[in-house]
This record gives sequence, structure tokens and C-alpha cells, in this order.
Amino acid sequence: MKRIIFFLIISTFSVPIIAQTKLQAFDLKDVRLLESRFLKAEKTDQTYMLSLNPDRLLAPYLKEAGLKPKADAYGNWEDTGLDGHIGGHYVSALSLMYASTGDEKVKSRLDYMLDELEKCQLKNGNGYLSGVPGGKEIWAQIKLGNIKSSSFSLNGKWVPLYNIHKIFAGLHDAYAVAGSEKAKQMLIKLTDWCIDLVSGLSDNQIQELLKSEHGGLNEIFADVYAITGDKKYLKLARQFSDQSILKPLLAQKDALNGLHANTQIPKVIGFEQIALVDDDQNWGKAAAFFWQTVVNNRTVAIGGNSVREHFHPSNDFSSMLESREGPETCNSYNMLKLTKQLFLDAPSIKYLDYYERTLYNHILTSQRDKGGFVYFTPMRPGHYRTYSEPQESFWCCVGSGLENHGKYGELIYAHDGQNIYVNLFIPSTLNWKEKGISVTQETDFPEKEFTQLKLKLADKEHFSINLRHPSWLAKGQMTIVINGKKVLAKDMGNGYSSIDRVWSSGDVIKIALPMHNTTEFMPDGSDWVAFLHGPIVMAAELDTLQQPNLTADGSRMGHIASGALFPISEAPLVSGNKADLAKKLVAMKDESLSFSATNAIYQPKYQKLKLVPFYRLAEKRYIVYFPYSSPENLEERAKGIKLAEIEKSKLEQETVDLVNTGEQQPESDHGFKGEKTDNGIFQDRHFRNGNGWFSYNLKNEYLTAKRIRLTLYGKEENKTFSLLINNKVIAHVGLDGSKGNTFYTQDFEIPEQLLAKQMELKLAAQAGSSIANIYEIRLVK
Repeated sequence: MKRIIFFLIISTFSVPIIAQTKLQAFDLKDVRLLESRFLKAEKTDQTYMLSLNPDRLLAPYLKEAGLKPKADAYGNWEDTGLDGHIGGHYVSALSLMYASTGDEKVKSRLDYMLDELEKCQLKNGNGYLSGVPGGKEIWAQIKLGNIKSSSFSLNGKWVPLYNIHKIFAGLHDAYAVAGSEKAKQMLIKLTDWCIDLVSGLSDNQIQELLKSEHGGLNEIFADVYAITGDKKYLKLARQFSDQSILKPLLAQKDALNGLHANTQIPKVIGFEQIALVDDDQNWGKAAAFFWQTVVNNRTVAIGGNSVREHFHPSNDFSSMLESREGPETCNSYNMLKLTKQLFLDAPSIKYLDYYERTLYNHILTSQRDKGGFVYFTPMRPGHYRTYSEPQESFWCCVGSGLENHGKYGELIYAHDGQNIYVNLFIPSTLNWKEKGISVTQETDFPEKEFTQLKLKLADKEHFSINLRHPSWLAKGQMTIVINGKKVLAKDMGNGYSSIDRVWSSGDVIKIALPMHNTTEFMPDGSDWVAFLHGPIVMAAELDTLQQPNLTADGSRMGHIASGALFPISEAPLVSGNKADLAKKLVAMKDESLSFSATNAIYQPKYQKLKLVPFYRLAEKRYIVYFPYSSPENLEERAKGIKLAEIEKSKLEQETVDLVNTGEQQPESDHGFKGEKTDNGIFQDRHFRNGNGWFSYNLKNEYLTAKRIRLTLYGKEENKTFSLLINNKVIAHVGLDGSKGNTFYTQDFEIPEQLLAKQMELKLAAQAGSSIANIYEIRLVK
């Protein structure tokens, strides 16, 4: 029997039935948040959303359609090559916010965006709609089979497929979530344009396209198939599924080391969506395996993953603890989308446990109360987060951030057509109009360890209310009281406790949710530990933050918390028997969810350290993961941390600028250009090489840097290339393989007359040779 598809984004608008899942999510319009941190975050997001100038977001679309923009485009990523990507996110965000709030101002803004975008699509005349600068030219090249694709560029443009995916997704959400028929027709026209674009290309050529980041285009095309029932869209969805990622997953193989994390997650969302609409169990298993290996082996306590946007080796989290570029918010945004899909298809509390953990500890913390979104959330002890400047910063995590805080109601409840599932303990009201049932959930969770459900029914009715029994709740500790009387619930065997009875209007269910403290070590087994209270990650403030970029500027790298690093050797060190560490925390009187860590911390100066929920520590330096040692190895552990820190600190102080070659964002941030060049991964390290040339813009603001330092591999041979600063040759490099099986560095002096605040470093292959694998470039003092 086929399964009915239910979209990842909760639909307000019905779509044709193609397949059947076991559970359905309620429409966002059926759930309203009540007073809570989540409602506050929703309102903050809504205020920001309406403060944006729609004409500035529309400017790239009008310009590319040959129409006169009504205002200048926004800056930052919106006018440096990724023009229009926020406009697509904005349509999605407005759709979600309107469904979640019913606010007519939001609806009016959405209608205006769609009206203006429709003008652009009609002017283009062929269904095309995008803000990609010079897009028509590159699409014409691609249609003819002229494809030049790499991880973050396509025919010389910055990820245009990723960019256009945002308006595809926006149109889908405007229809599926907000019910716009106009958006549906625009979406179908745009998809037909894409079919025409690749109609003359082979499957191999389309796979070549997919080397460039392309968002979740396969998911959208599967959605269009679900909307129309026309199999040409299913064919397109499969064609736009990256086989280099899919094949290892089909074989249940983790081949993710070194890959750009948020390039892969949307692809897997697409694999799962195709599995749902076409009843493809193998693709569904591949998506589930991806989720399992990322969550179990590559995810930290807050639910996030990746360092500098990439999957590091699953057996080595050292870079996670050292980098200022920790888990990316976009990754968690997409992992929650995938989690929701998988949960509705095969309900399991493992999905909800992850969803809840990530929602409270990463998504909720990624927006501060006064507005502004976070790109990276460092796990390095003593570092901090940088927040977007509302009218100046337009990163990818601003786009997904606009969406994140407008859909908190999407999975609080679910149903199977007859019975209600309570999944999350968030103050809210559910209105199941078809059944004449209203449920109000009143709670101060996690500040208080219980929740209460009040029922309002048109008539008495017999059905089940199934309450999630989270993994952090000890067995037998969920007590349930109905109308003042304790009742026993049936264990459903899938993580839910079921109450099956005839319900009456006015019934009240009170559920006790006692939490306890636990510890969680890094997934690689290293001696770094986080503390949790129930699902809530507890963290400590190390000081009040005063940093140069607490709020980002408009620069390309403004999203990185670039202030001074807190020495890891100075981090609070936890000691004791592993099994007893959680017991060392002592609840503080008259302060909810606050614990003294005096009994756990080794250094006297940290004896007054207090652990509180991570979501309370906006604009602070913090520590989530503490270095740990057993009592007998304490002095050795402290000494080892200090020695390692001295070396890393010396390099950090010596470095003026750094390019992590072969990695998407660091290269883009440094104005990468090149011809006949490629990137890859060797021994879990990224590199860039080539038979032509490539270049980066390096910053030397105070003219303190005097040398270029390259990281190379010792066995490479027969490679000769030149280094140029502002097109002046400063060195010729030849590799003969004599350095052996190791990575090494080589420095090159910059002539005094070429020193400048900004310098273009170019590496060019000499005639008949090639550029060696370059693993890192540093501009050093």
C-alpha cells in the first residue's frame, strides 16, 4: 500500500495524496504559541521581518528581469554574488509566520512579494525567476552543455543553483503553507523552466552540475510531483539527486569526512522526500542512515555539527574544541527538517529527542532578544557568538534564521487521523477543527518540571492522547493526573504513554516531568564533558563580553567571532569519577535551573562557577564543554593542555590572515578566483590545486605581516609553480617528494615594496607542470 505524503513544512493547503505516512503534523495555522521564550523569539523575528524593505530584497529579481528596481539592493551577500537568496528565504519566512500568527500585515507583505516576483517571471517570459547576477548568460551556457562546476561556483558565479533553490522553496512554502494559488502556478512554471534547461543534457552532465552547491532542489522537484502528480517532475527530482552522496548512503557507508556539511543535508532531505512520494524504501533507508551517523557520531551536545562548515573526522573532535567557527545554524535548521520527515514516516522518540535538544539549545539560542542571528556557535571554551546586524548582514544563516523562529509550532503535536500525540512541552494551543477538539498546554517547562493539558470539546469523544516519554525521563517517573486523580497510562512501546478514554470538555491532564543531571562526553570519546539537566544543555559564563564584533559589520567575514581567543589551558577543569560527575552539581536556592559547580571544578579561581541553561547566555563568553581528568591524572592533564595551548597560541598570534584552502566559505570570504583549478580532500585535510592558477585577497591591515606560509605534503613531486603578490612574482616553488609522508610548512618573504593592507596572492602553474596540493595559506608576521 502506498504512503500518503506529508510535507516537511507543515501544509495549510491540501495537496494530492500520493503516499501514506504513519503520523501527520498539524498545520501551523492550527497551533498558536502562548507566553514563553518561544513566543518571545517568534515576536522578535516577526518584528525584524516587517522591518526589512521588500523593495530592496526584490531589487536583484527586478534587475535580472530587465525591470527598474524600486530601491537599491541590500549589501553584504546580497550584492556580492548571492543576490536574491534572502528574497527567497523571506517568502518562506513570511509564509511560515503568517500561518503561525494569522497576522494580516505579514500576509500583506507576502502578497506584495509574490505580486512583484510574478511581474519578474512574466517579463522573463519563459518561467525563469531569479536574482542571480548575470544568471541568464550562465544558464544559456549550461543549456548548451558548457558546464564549469566546482563546490562553490558554477560557470564563474557563486553557487547559482543554491541561490535559485531559495526562490523555489519560497514559492513552494507560499503555496503549501500559506495557501497561495499564484505561488503554485509560479512554482510550476519555474520548474518547467528547469526541465527545459537540462532537457538536452545527459545524466552525467547533470551530475557535473551538482558538484556545485545546489540546496535541496531534488526535494522541491519531488514536492512539485506531489502537487501535480506529473512524473516528469519526479524524473527531474531523481536527476538532481547527487549520486556521489547517495551511493555510499545506500551502502550504509559513512563517507562524509571533509565534506561541506550544509551542502549535503538538503540533498538528503530530498532523498527522503523522493522516498516518500515514490515509496522508495532504499532511498528512505539511505536518508535514515545519514541522520543516524550525523546525530550519533558527528553532533555535539547542543545538537549542532561541523567545524568551519565541514564534517570533521568522526573520531577526532579536536578542531571542534579549537575553532572559533563551530556548528553552523543552517546545518541545524536543515537537520530539523530531515528529522521531522523521518519522524512522521517512522515515528520514534529518538527523532523527537534530537529535535527537542536542538530546538532548545541551538535554534532558540541563535537569535538574541533584541534581534540578530548567529552563524557559528563555537564550542571552544571561553569563546562567544557574533550576531547579525539587521539591516546590513545577509548571510545564509540570516535567511534560515528568518524561517527558524516562525515555525516553532510545527511539531509540538501530531495525529494519526484519530488520536493526538503530544511531542513537545511548549506553551501552546491546538485547535483541531475537523474533530472539534481544542487542547491548551500550560507549562513553564523546563523552568518547572511539569506540563498541563486542558481540553475543550464540542461533544464527548473517545480517542487517545499519547504523551511522549522522552529518553531523559527515567522509566516510571512520568506521573499523570486527570482531573485530580492519578491514572496509569499504557506503554505503547514506541516511546509514548497512551491514555485511551472518553474525553469531556474541561478535562485537565497534569504530567510530571522530573529532570535530572547527566554528563555527555564528546562523541569521539575524548576527555571533554558537557552537563545537561533533562534536555537542557548547561553552560557557564566566563565573563561579560566586550568584543569588537559582538554585532557583525558588513564585511565578508563579519559573521565570524574574530575577537581574542580565551586560552584553553585556562578553562575550568573538571575532575572526579566519570560516573559521579553529574552528582557534583548542586542546585542553587531561589534560582531555577542554576547549579553550583564548586564540587566539580579543579582550579580555586573557578570555585564560584555557576551552570545555567545555554539559552540564557547571549552576548557572553561561555563554556559548554569542560576539559576532564580523572583525579589520578589531574596534574598531567592540566600540563598537557597548557603545552598544546602554548603552541597553538603562538601560531594564532603570529597569523594575520588565514585561508583554509579548498573550503567553501573561507575561500569565498577571501575573494577566490581561478582557472583550471580543483579542490579535494587528502588524509581528512582540504586542499586546492590546479593546472592553471588561483588567487585570494589577503588582509594585512597594519602591515605587520611579512611572509606567506604554505602547508604542503612531503611526498608530492614534479610540481612547479609561482607565487605572485599583486601580479609580481615573489617566488618559484618546486616539489621533489623528498619531505616524506608528512605535512610541512614553507615560508616565503614578501618584498617590502609589495606590502599593502590588501594583497592579492596568486599561485600559477609553470608551463607543463601544475600547482601542488595547497592545504593552508597563512599570512604571518
